[in-house]
Amino acid sequence: MPAAIKRPTHGLLFDRLGVYAGALMQAGDWALTGTISLIFLWFGSLKFLSFEQEGLKPIISNNPLISWLYTVFGVAGGAQFLGVFEITTGMLIACRLFNPKLSALGGAMGIWSFSLTVTCLFTTPGAFQPGYVLALSPGVGAFLVKDIVLFSACLWILGASLRDVRTRNVA
Repeated sequence: MPAAIKRPTHGLLFDRLGVYAGALMQAGDWALTGTISLIFLWFGSLKFLSFEQEGLKPIISNNPLISWLYTVFGVAGGAQFLGVFEITTGMLIACRLFNPKLSALGGAMGIWSFSLTVTCLFTTPGAFQPGYVLALSPGVGAFLVKDIVLFSACLWILGASLRDVRTRNVA
């Protein structure tokens, strides 16, 4: 009779909590989808308010990839254009509940959006603390660096949505 195979142990706490790994991942899965959707809806809605439009001026006007918005639409119109894009992105991501194809499109739009805003770290004056190597300023630099995480979350949402399309056999 073969000897019993001994399962490696990772400590009592991790062995017991490991039972919940799948449920925790699923909860995180949906929490991340809902949170990113709300962030896009919230940030997009702010683009229709004058204080946000004014606050975006140094960020948008110094980035050659998006400064054209001001030329074409003006300051308020450029911000509102971004707002419509962000609100649409948030609504599409929320569609993952019933149509992951739409959510995949929203995830791709989010990747595009945060790709552009991450470039603003390098084009916006004052994003880095002068005299230091890669030290972000506490203002605009700290504000923009969060977009690296949000970019990653949108990348994950795109992947999760594409996985859902395959597993749910969505038409």
